[in-house]
Amino acid sequence: MSEISPVDAQFGALRQNMVGQVASHASLVADKTGKDVLGEAVMSALGRVPRHDFVPVEMKLYAYLDSPLPIGHGKTISQPFIVGLMTDLLELTSTHRVLEIGTGLGYQAAVLAELAYQVYTVEIVEELAAEGERRLASSGYGNIHFRVGDGSQGWPEHAPFDRIIATAAPDLMPPALLEQLKAGGRMIIPAGLEDDQQLLLVEKSSDGRISTREILPVRFSTLTTPS
Repeated sequence: MSEISPVDAQFGALRQNMVGQVASHASLVADKTGKDVLGEAVMSALGRVPRHDFVPVEMKLYAYLDSPLPIGHGKTISQPFIVGLMTDLLELTSTHRVLEIGTGLGYQAAVLAELAYQVYTVEIVEELAAEGERRLASSGYGNIHFRVGDGSQGWPEHAPFDRIIATAAPDLMPPALLEQLKAGGRMIIPAGLEDDQQLLLVEKSSDGRISTREILPVRFSTLTTPS
C-alpha cells in the first residue's frame, strides 16, 4: 500500500471539514429547501472528489472553503453546499443518464459521475471544455462524455435524459432542455436575471406535464449562448 503524502493528507482533512460545513449549511436552510440533511451517497461523493484538482492552481489553498471560486473566463466553480444540494435534489441512481450544462473545470461532473451511470456534459468555452476534460480524464473518470457547444440546446443526439443539471443561469428556462428531459425525470437549474435568480426543481410527469418548484435564491454565472 502506497503511503499518503503529507499534502494529500492535509487536503483530505480539509475536504472532510468541508463536508461538515456542507452538512451545517443544509440544516440552516432546511426551511427553504425542505431538506435538513443531504443524502449519505451525496455526502460521501463530496468526501471523495478532490475539489483542489478542479480549481486553478492559485486557488488550491481555498478549494475546501464552502464558497464559489473563480475559474477564469468570467466563470466560477459552485459553492460545495450548492453542488451537494443540487446533486441531492436530482435523486440520482446508478442507472441514470445525466446531462450537465456547464462543464467548467469538471468538479460537478466528477460528483455526478460518482453516482450516475453516464454523464453528458456541455461547455461553450473551448478552453474550459478542454481543461475540464483533461482534469476529469486524469482523475480516472470513464463515464463522462464531452461536447463543446451551446448548453441551452442540450445534447439532442443523446436525449432523452433521466436527469438534467445546469451550472450556469439562463434568464428563462431553455425549451430544448425541457424537451430533452425524459418523462418521469428531474432537472435542477438556476434561472432569472443576474441579481434575481432562483434555483428551480423541474419535474416531468409520466404524461409529459411540467411542474416547477423554487428552492432558494442563488447567484450563478450567466449561461453563455452564441452571440
